[in-house]
Amino acid sequence: MTTSQAPLRIDIVSDVMCPWCIIGYRQLALALEQTNTTHEIHWHPFELNPNMPAEGQNMREHIVEKYGSSVQESEASRDKMTAIGKELGFDFHFTPDMRMHNTFNLHQLLHWAEQQGRMHDLKMALFSAHFTEQRNLSDNEVLADIAAEVGLNREEALAVLTEQRFAQEVREEERHWQQQGIQSVPAVVFNNRHLVSGAQGVENFTHILEQLAQMANDEADK
Repeated sequence: MTTSQAPLRIDIVSDVMCPWCIIGYRQLALALEQTNTTHEIHWHPFELNPNMPAEGQNMREHIVEKYGSSVQESEASRDKMTAIGKELGFDFHFTPDMRMHNTFNLHQLLHWAEQQGRMHDLKMALFSAHFTEQRNLSDNEVLADIAAEVGLNREEALAVLTEQRFAQEVREEERHWQQQGIQSVPAVVFNNRHLVSGAQGVENFTHILEQLAQMANDEADK
């Protein structure tokens, strides 16, 4: 692939509670590597369950209530995601007592981390903390621990959460993306123009990147 003059801007709207968000990202990351695409990634907030209580909810119960899935359907979905994750180098460790969490505080922490250039690192750590390590992301102390593990100041992280320091900013950004028509995640926007929804697979993402590179080359030749 011919590398375009400017890095490809990639905006990803997602929620840490969304397994297909980490799957989709891993697929995209492989496609970016395989095509040698110069890029910059920007993460944006989305809450799958904005009304989730602070203490969270058992994931199996939540899936049944929200989607009407049977236990068998839920297990089959988990098995499928676990297999796909393994192919992509991500370990899903689903357990019967796994919980869904309210992610508004997570998004505030990520907003703060972005100001220090560590948003991507924290995002990846939170995905692993939830899906692999089963940590309690409803607990601000746990969130502060995770922030410290990626090199951020733990005391400041806890203060951000306790003070709800970036509540307004996160709400405004969530509204912005909803107004752009984003109703489900992952949602990936390339160069502020091309929206791709869902985990597309490495092959499809590769094809998309090749098309975008060709478009960029065509525009440069005009």
